[in-house]
Amino acid sequence: MAGAPQSALPWYEREDTWAIIIGLGLTFVISAAFFMGGTGMFKTMAVGVSTWTDAGKMFASLPAKVPGFLYLFVFFLAAFCIAAKTMKINVANYAAGFTVLFVISVAITALGANKTLKYWQLETPLLALLFGMIVSNTVTLPKWFQSALKTEFYVKTGIVLMGATLPFTIIMQAGPMAMAQATIVAAVTFFSIFFAATKLFGLDPRFGACLGAGGSICGVSGSIAIGGACRAEKEHVSVAISLVIVWAVVMVILLPIWCKALGMEPGPAGAWIGTSEFADAAGFAAAAAIGDERAIKTFTLMKVVGRDMFVGIWALLVAWLSVTVWEKKEGNGNGSERVDIGEIWRRFPKFVIGFFVASIFTTILIASVAPKVGSAYSKDVLGPIKTLRGWTFTWTFLSIGFTTRFRELTATGWKPFAAFTIGVLINVPLGYWLSNVVFLDYWLSVK
Repeated sequence: MAGAPQSALPWYEREDTWAIIIGLGLTFVISAAFFMGGTGMFKTMAVGVSTWTDAGKMFASLPAKVPGFLYLFVFFLAAFCIAAKTMKINVANYAAGFTVLFVISVAITALGANKTLKYWQLETPLLALLFGMIVSNTVTLPKWFQSALKTEFYVKTGIVLMGATLPFTIIMQAGPMAMAQATIVAAVTFFSIFFAATKLFGLDPRFGACLGAGGSICGVSGSIAIGGACRAEKEHVSVAISLVIVWAVVMVILLPIWCKALGMEPGPAGAWIGTSEFADAAGFAAAAAIGDERAIKTFTLMKVVGRDMFVGIWALLVAWLSVTVWEKKEGNGNGSERVDIGEIWRRFPKFVIGFFVASIFTTILIASVAPKVGSAYSKDVLGPIKTLRGWTFTWTFLSIGFTTRFRELTATGWKPFAAFTIGVLINVPLGYWLSNVVFLDYWLSVK
């Protein structure tokens, strides 16, 4: 873990803040351009590669897309560099690294559009992940390139953009369902991992809390937040993060395969992935592999609206346990300290606010105009936003791959791995049962 925790930084230096600024700013600007009759540039910028079988024809179609790729590159390079400057990242290094990352993302996107690869589920997200892992485990990446591998930043920006394309009415309807399923999964998985870590393998309870948070709430962010709340050792948090990455990579491959093999509908499949994946970025890759927008929607409702919302509450509970029980046993506290309720706000993932604001904004806007105008808005504004969201996720998947090193992941020791794996073995079938049996009717209704 390099650098200060995000919650300890000034608000204007945080990834969450800039993810909200970029995501909402883009949504507002495209919307304003629509009503002024000038969405042409954004339509051009929302460039993609159509499914192809003939490589010659695919390459022949690329020159016409060059303006779109240039607009896309310049816009996001400028936005991300402004954010990097404010977040005290070396802008020159970041710009150089993002340029290389962008070029690779274009090549991966073109390859992922191949009809045969799509048939075998080797689409852009998984290809980006695999390519990054192969490179990172065979060559040493230069530091200037590593400065552009901002996994959390890219996925948070993508999630805010996702909010714009997800009607708030669906979020309101899903709220109780997603929260109910998330509560069951978070509680069962957390305590399964915590019990295994502390009772079966004798690990420090704060270590167990970091492992439990990573497996039950929001992956890397959960491990960091809970580690800070209970004053866990840096090594404990690092190991928890490594295990989250290991299982996130495994699940990004296995979950889509299982969903297809079990004949699951897209809605329940996305909810299962949202229940059983351990990281937002990997979860989006797995949901995208289903090949249906409904899977991405239900994943977002389950993971972002459901599980990610718990991080502040769990941080407060764990902080209270640490102060009143664990530190008291070690003689480091008298058990009378009060836990600051503000911990919930400090640990709450702020980018989720941007997700909700974007959803409310587009929902109100569409509802306030004539149906014909609303239909045109969905096509000319939300359509490009979906495409731009896809690019942020591609950069996310590449960043995950480029920062995943197998040698580091295998150095965590067998006890933490065993404890986390026990949680996985409980979480995955539980998530399937909840998504495909208990809450099946609701997840099927999401369109």
